[in-house]
Amino acid sequence: MHRLKQLVSDNAAFAFGSLGACVLLLGLSGWLLATTADIRYRRDIHRIGFNQNWQLLEELVKATGGSTDSLEKALATGSEATADKPYLVVSIADRRLWYKQRDQILFTTQVAVGSGKTMEKVGGREEYKFDTPRGRLVVESKEPDPMWVPPDWHYEEMAKKKGLGLIHLERGKSIPSSDGASIIVDGNDIVKLYPDGRKEVLDAAEGHEITAGGNIVIPPYGTNQRKYKDVLGTHRLYMGDGYGLHGTNEPNSIGRAASHGCVRLRNEDIAYLYNIVPVGTPVYIY
Repeated sequence: MHRLKQLVSDNAAFAFGSLGACVLLLGLSGWLLATTADIRYRRDIHRIGFNQNWQLLEELVKATGGSTDSLEKALATGSEATADKPYLVVSIADRRLWYKQRDQILFTTQVAVGSGKTMEKVGGREEYKFDTPRGRLVVESKEPDPMWVPPDWHYEEMAKKKGLGLIHLERGKSIPSSDGASIIVDGNDIVKLYPDGRKEVLDAAEGHEITAGGNIVIPPYGTNQRKYKDVLGTHRLYMGDGYGLHGTNEPNSIGRAASHGCVRLRNEDIAYLYNIVPVGTPVYIY
């Protein structure tokens, strides 16, 4: 009798062990199938991207419910679009802007939008992506004769183009110059301070940055040398986070994906919009 119980117990243990092994095997098989499908999916997506078949990629994303049309989504979240208030629409694909009131087009023109290019940051761990943001923004302020305050990426871009290094100038510190002077911050200006006490205010402009010892000097924020004239054209409608609708000193870029993220217009077009678009106007970018 004892032997019989032992046999039953052994057989039950074997059965449960076999069942566990089967469950484990089925789980592994399912995981392998899912992993294989995921790898194939990623491969196909990469092929679409490599072949620049963006329309197919967008259709796939929409088909899986991952996205809806960005303009439809932006309009749905903005009550202004359905009210009797004018609003701006920018199409990145068409590189065109419309100023509309309900279905009436009050003004339209070509624009330049973000290039979509990437640039590796100094150090190589991250990168800048020069895209025009999609969604709903708002005209937060308006500026005539706007000054451009270059972000750090501008100096990194210039250094890469010219094969130079980078050095930050800090207030209260100095950078030695090859002519024996020191580059310092004096009030709101960057100056050369010579051993005899003379001071020379330095000039800086887009493409003509201050250099010292084979490096482009990055000025502190708030200094006059970190403010460039004419780059943003005659007027700007600022939308926050560094983005704006503005003029340009490169009119040949209009109609192209050429900016670092802002929407560029011909100076005569932005001057016209500046006069008719009030602060608070919603901007739908898709």
